[in-house]
Amino acid sequence: MKEKQKYSTWDGVKYMIRTAWEHRPSVLILCVLLALVEVGIHLVNLYIAPEILSRVEDGGAIGSLLWAITMFSLMLFLLMGLKKYIEINRLFGQIDIRQELLKRVTHQSIFTSYPNAKDPAVLKKKEAAYMTVMNNFQAGEHLWQTMSALLKNILGFIIYLCLLSNVQPGLILMVLVTTIISFFVSRYAGEWEYHHREQRNQYLNEISYVMNQSQSHILAKDIRIFGLYDWIMEVFQKSLHLYQHFIQKRENMICLAGLVDVLLSLARHGIAYVFLIYLTLSEGWSASEFLLYFGAINGFTNWITGILSEMTTLHREGADLSSLLEYLDLEEPFQFQKGKAIPKADHYELKLENVSFTYPGSEKKILDHLNLTVHAGEKLAVVGLNGAGKTTLVRLLCGFYDPDEGRVLLNGEDIRQYDRQKYYALFSAVFQEYDLLSVNFAEFVSQSVENIDEKKVRQCLEQAGLLEKIETYPQQLQTHIGRDVYLDGVLLSGGETQRLMLARALYKDGPILVLDEPTAALDPLAENDIYHQYHDMTAGKTSIFISHRLASTRFCDRIIYVSNGKILEEGTHDELMASNGRYAKLFEVQSRYYQEGANYIKVKRFR
Repeated sequence: MKEKQKYSTWDGVKYMIRTAWEHRPSVLILCVLLALVEVGIHLVNLYIAPEILSRVEDGGAIGSLLWAITMFSLMLFLLMGLKKYIEINRLFGQIDIRQELLKRVTHQSIFTSYPNAKDPAVLKKKEAAYMTVMNNFQAGEHLWQTMSALLKNILGFIIYLCLLSNVQPGLILMVLVTTIISFFVSRYAGEWEYHHREQRNQYLNEISYVMNQSQSHILAKDIRIFGLYDWIMEVFQKSLHLYQHFIQKRENMICLAGLVDVLLSLARHGIAYVFLIYLTLSEGWSASEFLLYFGAINGFTNWITGILSEMTTLHREGADLSSLLEYLDLEEPFQFQKGKAIPKADHYELKLENVSFTYPGSEKKILDHLNLTVHAGEKLAVVGLNGAGKTTLVRLLCGFYDPDEGRVLLNGEDIRQYDRQKYYALFSAVFQEYDLLSVNFAEFVSQSVENIDEKKVRQCLEQAGLLEKIETYPQQLQTHIGRDVYLDGVLLSGGETQRLMLARALYKDGPILVLDEPTAALDPLAENDIYHQYHDMTAGKTSIFISHRLASTRFCDRIIYVSNGKILEEGTHDELMASNGRYAKLFEVQSRYYQEGANYIKVKRFR
């Protein structure tokens, strides 16, 4: 069932007018002025030929003709110049308004609650919002052209209707009816593509995806080793064929609509010609009057078409803007500015109290009535098999989700009451999932462009074991990461990336440190080096460490073993080994695996 829109089409238009009034009121004034100037241009063009012809009919002197031509040309020159001046000045304002909207959408994307950032329905709204303000031709900017054009057509319609007031009403009615029929036939073809735009975009996305992947340096090895040429071309040709079929269907509709429009236009102009010729002969109209009224009928037709067309465009753009409003006014499950400030403390204790949790859209319970206290200053390790709920447990502690049942407590207080952004500020973290911004090393580690403490950056990079590598680059800390933006950027290995993420967490220096598989991409020797420094890294902090490698948890004060959303075992490494439970058995299996691997390497070396 389709979700009912929270905002109407006209809510979107009103929002734009209000935004313009707050940021660039001149845009609204210029829209009105532009409409008046354009109507003036049409009126000058309407009268210029009949007026000159009238002077010729009256036997006017050549000087009179030249004077009329000069005055009309001067008026057109001034009006066209004024029109261009208004358009240029309005352009700056409408771009400024669109940038303001883009800033609001980006702010919402960054600061919305984490569950919203992962919700497919919200992501769809975000995509629609960004599309609305993405370029000059979308509703976030084009609306001003639509409103100006609509006002122009309404004014023109009223003026031309007054001009044609002494013409037979039946002729005006005929023009009105044939124009409306022609418009709706043409609109049907355009509306068909608009209503099937998701299908069109799907085809284009598939084509674009295959093209990009075929040029990807990451996939280049797979293409050659696995012989993916034919398969990729087959997928490409299939998507291309579907898109071509879509285009062919659209063009057939446009062609048919165009044919109907031509036939109606011929009928309209033919009837108008016959009627005006009749009036000229019966009423004794001059040739200049005939020319004036025929031009007025053509103009009247254009004004009607313009009103209908711009109203359709306005409705469509208003609908797009209502989608923008939907995204900017998302319901937030967390409190931010309205939340309470977090009391300052020397240490912070975290607690999960009878917590159960299921991810939105899923029926599987990930955590089941789980209780856990992470004491202030404690080094806690969370271990278990894949899918046990380790990462989910940490996500709840970090405040990315609220539990379905139970509470998450900070120093004994429910975190729901706090400003969630201030709560996040307590954490430094290295997560399994990460992405690297294309900035330089100093900016990435400090997460800042200004006020960077380079001494601290170097210290954190050294602790993470990456400083020596960075100092080999010519620009050192100013070296850019990746080549998405800067061609001179450097590409990091998985292990180097994890070291960089660790350096960032150390730089933030939050009182609570979360490390979710921070050394998964490191080799055993590098991992061992990191663990030897872990004591210094976590000094005075409450720290939570998640790992699949149980050997890496020995330095922790306490270890919990999680399975099926419950804590099955907890204690120090020695206590858990002595109990000979699941932790001990898993540790033994991993130890044997690593030992066998080490022996194999030794044998290979001595052969």
